[in-house]
Amino acid sequence: MDYQTRVNAEKEAAVKQLKEEFGQYSGFIFADYRGLTVEEITNLRKQLRAKEAVCRVVKNRYAKIAMKELGHDGLDDQMVGPTAVVMANDEQNAIAKIVFEAAKNSGNKMQVRGALLDGNVMDAAAAEAFSKLPGRLELISMLMATMKAPVQKLAATLLAYKEKLEASQN
Repeated sequence: MDYQTRVNAEKEAAVKQLKEEFGQYSGFIFADYRGLTVEEITNLRKQLRAKEAVCRVVKNRYAKIAMKELGHDGLDDQMVGPTAVVMANDEQNAIAKIVFEAAKNSGNKMQVRGALLDGNVMDAAAAEAFSKLPGRLELISMLMATMKAPVQKLAATLLAYKEKLEASQN
């Protein structure tokens, strides 16, 4: 579907600004924020800022045009009605985790519609599943623990052997 609007300098500037802002991020989560209190939105934005992510309410038509110009297709269904866009670069699953936790804590007033994470367009269920995956740092710690285990076992075996030799000499 090709979007046509009357050419207006103000509209063009708004789309250009959104395109520039969206261009800085690689991950997007789309949500319906109706019903959230100012305190809940402020708390969500504060948590997102700590992870270098941004939550912004956008005009759908401008956002659709900007996304299309950036080459992100298949997002039209997610930008219907009042839309808040959470934008992130790093730790996208941690950002998704924050958003889904905020939605849960709001008594489901906030509804996640879908996402564009790690280059994949996802519906709400897939985005929630993505949010439950371990993050980059968690994966690194798991890898390091796995790599450390054989060395630890070798050290314990050598120590036990040494103690056995010492006990037999006494």
